Amino acid sequence: MQDKPFLPSKPVSEGWRPELVRLPQMTFARRAFRAFSHGLIKLIAKICLNVTAEGLENFPQKGPLLIVINHIGDADVPAIISTLPFPPDALGKIELYDLPLLGKLIGWYGVIWLHRGRADIRALRAALDGLTEGRVLVIAPEGRYSVTGALEEGNGGAAFLAYKSGAPILPMAISGSENENVYGNMKRLRRARVHVKVGKMFKLEEQAGGRQEAVVQGTRQIMAALANLLPEKYRGEYS
Repeated sequence: MQDKPFLPSKPVSEGWRPELVRLPQMTFARRAFRAFSHGLIKLIAKICLNVTAEGLENFPQKGPLLIVINHIGDADVPAIISTLPFPPDALGKIELYDLPLLGKLIGWYGVIWLHRGRADIRALRAALDGLTEGRVLVIAPEGRYSVTGALEEGNGGAAFLAYKSGAPILPMAISGSENENVYGNMKRLRRARVHVKVGKMFKLEEQAGGRQEAVVQGTRQIMAALANLLPEKYRGEYS
């Protein structure tokens, strides 16, 4: 039996800034900036990447919806957002807030800031409020870039939100967006081939044994749904 490779522990946000954590209000200015950002990201993805997609017919016309994705590189966001019919809400790591330009742009777009690796109740409440309002929320259950390029063990946040809100889940799996592939091709003035596959919507099955066991089993179900959309080499913990 082959030993599993050593993986560094999942990141934990060092600072604690709960005053920043809230559901972004959908003002006219924010809606306009999101529409502009959506178009700009699509343009950037078209210039820098060769994105192909399948399963786009599985998108619902409206929320509430919880989109779950795997996370393997910087190009995940432009590749996935370029396939979405509308700009979504998302959770973003709090560390991005202080980046000089990117932090401002993300703030204007409006994300739910998240303290990774900590019990961020305010972020979960904000996400639940958004789903209650019928919003579409994107979350990466692994909680970070995969350090292996394949699926790592999922965290329980996505399953908790799905159980608590009753929102359906839409898995979106991305392959080819590893940094070495994307940036390596850009250096050679070529576009990396990136593929996005959209699965079928589903709801988590009821589980006996209490909320904690339900979240554990729900997380496995979510990660298995992503694994089923990915080529074998990307399935990692869920091969």
